[in-house]
Amino acid sequence: MNTTPTPPWLLDLPASARLTLACLDLTSLNDSDTEADITYLCQRAQGPMGPVAAVCVWPRFAAFARAQLPAHIGVAAVANFPHGHTDVDAAVQDTLQIVQAGAQEVDVVLPYRALIAGDEEAVTRLLTAVRQACPGLVLKVILETGELKTPALIERACQLALAAGADFLKTSTGKTATHATPEAAQIMLNAIAASPAARDTVGFKPSGGIRTVQDAIVYEALTQQILGAEALTPKRFRIGASSIFGHIESVLNPTATPAAVPSSGY
Repeated sequence: MNTTPTPPWLLDLPASARLTLACLDLTSLNDSDTEADITYLCQRAQGPMGPVAAVCVWPRFAAFARAQLPAHIGVAAVANFPHGHTDVDAAVQDTLQIVQAGAQEVDVVLPYRALIAGDEEAVTRLLTAVRQACPGLVLKVILETGELKTPALIERACQLALAAGADFLKTSTGKTATHATPEAAQIMLNAIAASPAARDTVGFKPSGGIRTVQDAIVYEALTQQILGAEALTPKRFRIGASSIFGHIESVLNPTATPAAVPSSGY
């Protein structure tokens, strides 16, 4: 008989909303983004409900976002995004721009087409180069699980990312037809749990298609089940989204009219 107490956030929707907000990477990755869009994003990130964990933007906006935010809110920016090519030089240039901007986190797309084609060396080469280019920064590796059509490919992507020094495994760019799924999340979380070097340190980030607090609860529950309650902090768990922000607002302040956050594809 399981005597583990049910966590309060699973029984209480506002508690779930607060957890989701604290672990949120509030994201804007539209091709048309401007500084005005990023200013608005950063204002929402530090609103009256409390701060998000980080904002996630294009490298060209990383320095601008950093200047708009207090130190306790991180800035993440994307590399090799969204295509996941094998061009090491281009991925490193993205990464160096992020580092020089003063950001704290790099979200890099694993070369998933190369993995599908069986070229694991290309995957390792790019991820290792990016890891070396951002020492001290949090490295989230985007697996693009919706394009990896078998559990074995997803598991192998996890293993390669962990071996290259990933601090987080992330599901998706939000730019393909299939985003985060519970099935992919379970494989990723099990891969973290199975690695002695990763199980107590590496985090998990579902992204794409997470639009309500109830959507987020699915991934929070899986993370607690596989990695333990101690993993449900911003250091080990993130949600990549923008559209969920309005639902968090509606849960925490039902009488307010939520302000829209521009869609990012997440």
